[in-house]
Amino acid sequence: MDAIKVVLAGQPNVGKSMLINAITHSNAMHVGNFSGVTVDKTEICFEHYCHQFELVDLPGTYSIRGYSQEEKVARDYLIHENYDVILNVLDSTHLQRNLLLTLELLKLNKKMVLALNMADEAEKEGLKIDVAQIEKIIGVPVILVSANTNMGIDDLLHRVHEVADHPYRDNSNILYSNAFEEEIIKISQFLKERKFRLRDLTYREMAIRILIEDKELYKELHDEPIMIELQPLIIKALHHLYTHHDTKNISEIKANEYLAIARGIRMETVKCQLNKGKKCTTKQIDDIMINKYLGVPIFFGLMWGLFQLTFSLGEVPMGWIESLIAWFSGELNQLITHPAARSLIVDGIVAGVGAVLLFLPNIIILFLGIALLETTGYMSRVSFLLDGFFHKFGLHGKSFIPLVTGFGCSVPAYMAARTLKSEKDRLITLFIIGFMSCGAKLPVYVLFVGTFFPTHDAGTILFLIYISGAILGLVMAKALRVFVFKGEDEPFVMEMPKYRMPSFSLIWHTVSSKAWSYLRKAGTFILAASMVIWYASNYPKSEAIANSYQTKIVQANGNEAVITQLKIDEKREALEYSYLGRIGKVSEPLFAPLGFDWQMTVALETGLAAKEVVVSTLGVLYAVGDSVDEESSALRQVLFEEYKQPEALAFIVFIMIYLPCFAASMVFAKEAGGYKYLLYLFIFTTVTAWILSFVTYRVSLGIFS
Repeated sequence: MDAIKVVLAGQPNVGKSMLINAITHSNAMHVGNFSGVTVDKTEICFEHYCHQFELVDLPGTYSIRGYSQEEKVARDYLIHENYDVILNVLDSTHLQRNLLLTLELLKLNKKMVLALNMADEAEKEGLKIDVAQIEKIIGVPVILVSANTNMGIDDLLHRVHEVADHPYRDNSNILYSNAFEEEIIKISQFLKERKFRLRDLTYREMAIRILIEDKELYKELHDEPIMIELQPLIIKALHHLYTHHDTKNISEIKANEYLAIARGIRMETVKCQLNKGKKCTTKQIDDIMINKYLGVPIFFGLMWGLFQLTFSLGEVPMGWIESLIAWFSGELNQLITHPAARSLIVDGIVAGVGAVLLFLPNIIILFLGIALLETTGYMSRVSFLLDGFFHKFGLHGKSFIPLVTGFGCSVPAYMAARTLKSEKDRLITLFIIGFMSCGAKLPVYVLFVGTFFPTHDAGTILFLIYISGAILGLVMAKALRVFVFKGEDEPFVMEMPKYRMPSFSLIWHTVSSKAWSYLRKAGTFILAASMVIWYASNYPKSEAIANSYQTKIVQANGNEAVITQLKIDEKREALEYSYLGRIGKVSEPLFAPLGFDWQMTVALETGLAAKEVVVSTLGVLYAVGDSVDEESSALRQVLFEEYKQPEALAFIVFIMIYLPCFAASMVFAKEAGGYKYLLYLFIFTTVTAWILSFVTYRVSLGIFS
């Protein structure tokens, strides 16, 4: 029978020599030198339960990318020689440090088994290691052993034999930092679309090696035509990583990523049951911030404070922007003499785009707060903190990444779900991302909350809206797990960086990019939508309506109160006669049980294009001909006169739940695997939104009546 060739690799002082003695009892051992160098090479041939083994002991090395003679020998053997299995030996008492080499070995795409040596010493130190969880995270068999007491030796050899007999499979569930994962997704997606493969590497593995500047891979890519298209993508990706890591040294970036992953694995799988003295600052902070009892209340408290600031601080610059828009509208009214052109520009473009621009301060404050929480390292703790909570709803901490991204924009959130290897977990996450209110919904919330609730309560109401959406999403995830996508969820690990002061350049990069994206949408898509909505709300014209009201105005004999009311009634009737009014009237019966009239119905329908259009639609519908007072919002004033709190709450609930914007919907269909899933999402979200809005409306009628 053929011998199974096993290579022992590990850092210095992990007990490899003792483990070899425990495995072989010092039998059939040959000590020599590696070819061309005076570095010891230990080879052992032995038989274990009718299985022939050949062990090769490599020199201890901290990294296969090192430069010492021993490290070069280990690197060359691991990369270029033929063998069946890598037996990676780790010191159980220093797991985090040892895992740094493990993460490098995983990149070799070889069959591997982890031996956590010195298990007896770990037990004496009060360390309790969750071996099964490490195995699920890293994706290779992990055995707890002790060369000193012979614990786990037989089990280790059996697992080595099992791994050798089966084909190699990449089962790793390791995630890098958000910025790194974002670039991995972009590059791997590009390679997948081009169907470009090298050797037996997966698209994800190629993307990772490109980002860490793997020299061997770059040599292979050098003569490939795809490199011409790939190069700009690589340059942009590296600049993104430089910004987030505050260095242009890719070796430092790689080291930071590996260290964060290793720390995350250790924190999730190793518990210390003994007091070992003074703790580091990060550990002291973590004892409070991710405390079993205090962690979640602290998180909710921080989020409440953020939304309170979003509303209260945003009110001041909102007033400035509103005054500027009012002044600008007044100037245009005087400059433009043609009635139709004046109406298009003032009542269509300025009213629609201005209604969206008004909420730019709120957007900036919200993204600034989230960026601060992310760059200090706190958001990574929240993922770890909520992992157990997520498991109760059929998810896990890994889903937190796309879900929290959904608070910014659903498009990158859907793309971030690619990191979930389980198809069922990925689909569940995709289906509930829309429940995380994106930044585009914030203007709608601020408009209605600011109109129908006192200012001192507005921040709390805004916080409750976001939290309610998130909780509802988790409930829906549980329902999907129980009734549709049945099965177990995956293990989870992500980076656990040390706490650090936020970088101004990184904060600026994050917030400015979000703000400019919002402004670009206002200046392009929202501008076009506002013009279309203006046209649909002004045409066709009805001479009969105009003549009828003109006659009534003449008959009023100069009574200003009557004339003003007649003009308002004329505008309302003209709107109902328009294309937009007709569309709203047709669909109004579907939404009437929710307390919505045709204007709110039309706003919801245009919101399928983009949620900001909901505000611009209301701005166009209600700002036509209205005077704009610098001391108050004309749109808020009209909404307050037209609706009550029950209608407002039901409208907010519907906005919170129903189908995301057109762009996000297309990305969802692509990521989920087809347009049939988009149809399922439309039915799922629309039915849920209608039912919960109906319940909200009926309950609030009883409360506020």
